[in-house]
Amino acid sequence: MNKNYYAILMAGGVGSRFWPVSTENFPKQFHDMLGTGDTLIQKTFHRLAHLIPKENIFILTNEKYNNLVLEQLPEVTQRQVVLEPAMRNTAPCILYASLKIQKENPDAVMIVAPSDHWIEDEITFSKNVQQAFDFCSKNDALVTLGIQPTFPNTGFGYIEFDKNTSDTIKSVNQFREKPDYATAKSFIAQGNFLWNAGIFMWSVTSVVEAFKIKQPSLYGLFENGMHAYNTDGEDEFILRNYPNAENISVDYAIMEKSTNVYVIGAEFDWNDLGTWGSLYDKLDKDTAGNAVVNARTLAEDASGNMIRAKKDKIVVVDGLNDYIIVDKEDVLLIYPKSKEQDIKKVLQKVKDVFGAEHG
Repeated sequence: MNKNYYAILMAGGVGSRFWPVSTENFPKQFHDMLGTGDTLIQKTFHRLAHLIPKENIFILTNEKYNNLVLEQLPEVTQRQVVLEPAMRNTAPCILYASLKIQKENPDAVMIVAPSDHWIEDEITFSKNVQQAFDFCSKNDALVTLGIQPTFPNTGFGYIEFDKNTSDTIKSVNQFREKPDYATAKSFIAQGNFLWNAGIFMWSVTSVVEAFKIKQPSLYGLFENGMHAYNTDGEDEFILRNYPNAENISVDYAIMEKSTNVYVIGAEFDWNDLGTWGSLYDKLDKDTAGNAVVNARTLAEDASGNMIRAKKDKIVVVDGLNDYIIVDKEDVLLIYPKSKEQDIKKVLQKVKDVFGAEHG
């Protein structure tokens, strides 16, 4: 394997739309959401390890999840777990990890990948990443993987690319925010729009330079710690300085502001597993369209339901259609699939009424 290949695996999110399974203390990336025997972070780590040396895969996460990472990824050492002492969105943590990697290996080429996406065709995933690595090794480029839209989804941002080229790696014209339905339909009709999957590839030189030019204050804050990175003084520097970082996404910080941005249309299947509905779409269904994880189910006059319970628990459903039914220890959720985006709000109400320990 190429010792210059690195990965930053993003594993700090809470995944509140997957409540009650995903909680602040035990978020979705550490769960076996599809009942496959592997958690989402384990699947992602092993997918990246097809191409990248295991010791070069860094896990970016909140400090409260440090032990969970080490338990679920026994191949990983503490050196590879990059801890955020405060939540500041994706730009600060990516810059921090990039400077650490640059100090260790200035020739590094890297991928930034979320830990909670579901990709089955791992061979084609590796092929697309290799294409990006080859390009980034020779060019000053910020590359992203875009997903071919299958319907006018209003839950994703979009990437508009240059349609006047047949090259696999296309120049990005602009990033577009999550659209309304009519706008999403027009994007798809134009034929040169992809879903933004939040998967990025670049050389460490290119990404650090992009932060230096586009976000000089943020760059200055973290560049001041170069003497401490990868030493015993790193934790103290980060603890003191990280909370001063601006809360800003990497998309807004550098991708939307840069002119050397390119996209590869992903050739592999992809699901962002952002909601119970997206999990339902991914799972096998019974003849009535019910998707079941772990439970043993008796369904009468019930269809289109997403059902999850502990292993082998018997769940009887009658007269219920298109619902999310999740049984987890002290919480039972029975909620319409059509309102799944409101689960975040419901979780807050539960915390207000019953206490934070239930979220």
